[in-house]
Amino acid sequence: MTTSPTGAIPTAAAAEFRTLMAGFPTGVSVVASYGPDGEPRGMTCSAVCSVTLEPPTLLTCLRTDTRTLAAVLDCGQFTVNLLHERARAAAELFGSGADDRFGRVRWLRGPDGGGPRLADDAHAVADCRVSAAHRVGSHTVVYGEVLRVVQLSGSRPLLYGLREYAAWPLLHL
Repeated sequence: MTTSPTGAIPTAAAAEFRTLMAGFPTGVSVVASYGPDGEPRGMTCSAVCSVTLEPPTLLTCLRTDTRTLAAVLDCGQFTVNLLHERARAAAELFGSGADDRFGRVRWLRGPDGGGPRLADDAHAVADCRVSAAHRVGSHTVVYGEVLRVVQLSGSRPLLYGLREYAAWPLLHL
């Protein structure tokens, strides 16, 4: 246990918290935008959540010290590329921090300033406009008003949990 920022209430240790969250499977996305030089920036992100339907808004949590977050905040727009079951390599690539990641995947420029779309790796894309941002510890929560949604394939979503990737299971009802 560690002490909270207020010093009064003990908080869980990072390793305990990481273990807790590893047991909570989630979808995998690549959040992307354009830097001031017009070049694409992006990173793998499993912290994506719907917020409200009116207006349609989602949130994503990005590490504060990344070029991706800087691009998102500078540009004011971003895409959330929801990865499909065959996109594990893209998830790992965009999680690696490799400088040439956009040179190693096929991507398309979204309309009206929307961010980069991973054409071969996403099953759906949300183009978003930043509506708010709030720093919490090492990450920044970015709220995005969803401007458009594009379905790219009928593939099943890629999931991440227990430190492993998997496809959404086929359900026979």
